[in-house]
Amino acid sequence: MPRSNRPRRNASSARSGNTGGKWTVPTPELDLERARGGIARRESAPDGDWIVRTMTAKKAEKQYICPGCSTAILPGIAHLVVWSDNHLFGQAAGLAERRHWHTNCWASRTYRYR
Repeated sequence: MPRSNRPRRNASSARSGNTGGKWTVPTPELDLERARGGIARRESAPDGDWIVRTMTAKKAEKQYICPGCSTAILPGIAHLVVWSDNHLFGQAAGLAERRHWHTNCWASRTYRYR
């Protein structure tokens, strides 16, 4: 028996009562810029636990001073926003003391052992 050339319906949409038509509606495109920059990640290092969030060039609107190299991070340059995960006065205090780092400066920072 020859195969049909018509596309098949998605079985889950047929069962769920999708009234959008006979065939499934295509899903909207994923915004990669938003997906890459919106999620903070945890990093553990000898100098403590840190929350690191990527700031994309599109969203970088202000000028900051990088604590790693003491030079300016100009608007429109991608960088990292970093704050302490285990601050002495809690997470809100750690977030209030966040710093903006160049990506290279954060990756190549030296750890201070006391």
